[in-house]
Amino acid sequence: MAEVVNLRRARKARARDAAEVTAAANRAAHGRTRAEREAAALEANRQTRTLDNARREP
Repeated sequence: MAEVVNLRRARKARARDAAEVTAAANRAAHGRTRAEREAAALEANRQTRTLDNARREP
């Protein structure tokens, strides 16, 4: 025999799980301090400069 499932509860549980995934992504994207954001920007700029300076001109 199959187990009886309350569809309303299953739907709400699935929505909660999806909301948790979205919240985790938002925490990762927006939960950084100003210093961390600035350090990441400086590192990205440094990498871009390094690549541009190593480029050979035709």
